[in-house]
Amino acid sequence: MSFVFLFLSTQARWHHHHAKHKHGHHHKVSEISAPPDGAPEPSTPLVPEPSGPVAPEPSSPVAPEPTSPFAPEPSMPPDHDGNASDSIGVFDVRKFGAVGDGVTDDTEAFKMAWDSACQVNNSAVIHVPYGFSFMIQSTIFTGPCQGELVLQVDGTLMPPDGPEQWPKNNSKRQWLVFYRINGMSLQGGGLIDGRGQKWWDLPCKPHKGMNRTALSGPCDSPIAIRFFMSSNLTVQGLKIKDSPQFHFRFDGCQNVHVESLHITAPALSPNTDGIHIENTNNVGIYNSVISNGDDCISIGSGCFDVDIKNLTCGPGHGISIGSLGNHNSRACVTNVTVRDSVIKVSDNGVRIKTWQGGSGAVSGITFSNIHMESVRNPIIIDQFYCLSKNCDNQTSAVYVSDITYESIKGTYDIRSPPVHFGCSDSVPCTNITLSDVELLPAQGDLVLDPFCWNAYGELETLTIPPVSCLMEGIPRSILDNKDMGYC
Repeated sequence: MSFVFLFLSTQARWHHHHAKHKHGHHHKVSEISAPPDGAPEPSTPLVPEPSGPVAPEPSSPVAPEPTSPFAPEPSMPPDHDGNASDSIGVFDVRKFGAVGDGVTDDTEAFKMAWDSACQVNNSAVIHVPYGFSFMIQSTIFTGPCQGELVLQVDGTLMPPDGPEQWPKNNSKRQWLVFYRINGMSLQGGGLIDGRGQKWWDLPCKPHKGMNRTALSGPCDSPIAIRFFMSSNLTVQGLKIKDSPQFHFRFDGCQNVHVESLHITAPALSPNTDGIHIENTNNVGIYNSVISNGDDCISIGSGCFDVDIKNLTCGPGHGISIGSLGNHNSRACVTNVTVRDSVIKVSDNGVRIKTWQGGSGAVSGITFSNIHMESVRNPIIIDQFYCLSKNCDNQTSAVYVSDITYESIKGTYDIRSPPVHFGCSDSVPCTNITLSDVELLPAQGDLVLDPFCWNAYGELETLTIPPVSCLMEGIPRSILDNKDMGYC
């Protein structure tokens, strides 16, 4: 009898505990506000620069996509503070209704988890658990938030599968956007799968069609991850693959730390830049592996104080500053260092590319200790960059100066000269410095004719192959124009 009484009493207490939290848990859906006129004030970076001699594979384990849908755990009632979290400040997306079967639309659950975490005064963690695949529509996660956020991705995130599945009222230019965030870490051992194949196959993409003829034309494809007008950002440890367009883009951001990423896409996938930065400063990109169909890293206008170290790049289009000055625009990039990295089986190695007709300046650029493996254009400055055969010659140009190449070694593809300096007729490149450059053909004979056009600089050591085409001094056209390179 006492056992029955004890059992009934326990059941009653259990029912009362769960029933009293059953209702009253409401979430505000994210509202998208218009972009601001200016970026947030920068502050101190979250993570110090790492050290190490060679770019390793990311140390964090990559969560494989499940071969069959997992049965999600049932949603749990909210804790005493009204948040669906395992502990104070931890928000599991499943407890906001996310299913994680790779088919169900989990967008609203992620929005609710973001809104709840965003309102926490201290640090908060949004958890995407291992063993689940979450499908999310194009979404903007908006700040500023009360405290710093961690988006811990241990499972798989994916967009709708191709343009036919993309809702017509959603932006086709971007998938996941983080806007006006100050203090955020996107990290974990999980996978972000961009599902880009159906986008790449669109007939408007610049690739060869079924009849082997070039197809081109305007069409939108989404950037996978975009940080916009944000500061104090860390992206670390993730694997991201097959974005429809750029994998990561940072616009108008300050204090960005990228660490141990593994970015992959097929070598022929169009416009799949690994990381693109624009109007962004105080950037560190370290210990990452990028293999894709375009630039591993591309640096656009308005960027300064950029440090890239221990990067393994390729196949792809190499590491590029530019393209700059398109549509007669002013472009400024300064204080960029690329060091201790490997570029392999790529169309380009380290490249600076500008359009004719632009203005502004690229200066204070250092490429140091770069190993090339079968790279077609290991060292290239191209001030005649053009995507068609109908670009008109123009007199103005972005001024390129103070460019240093030191300890650039390895092999090149003999289809192109290993060193190419093609500078503007009216705005020559100046203060180009080469030292300890040793480039040999991957196969075939040594190419002894590096290309120089209107390029001024000096050799601090002998080079292989010999670069005797640089001119000495500073041309009078530069000395007489005090506004040259004004930014």
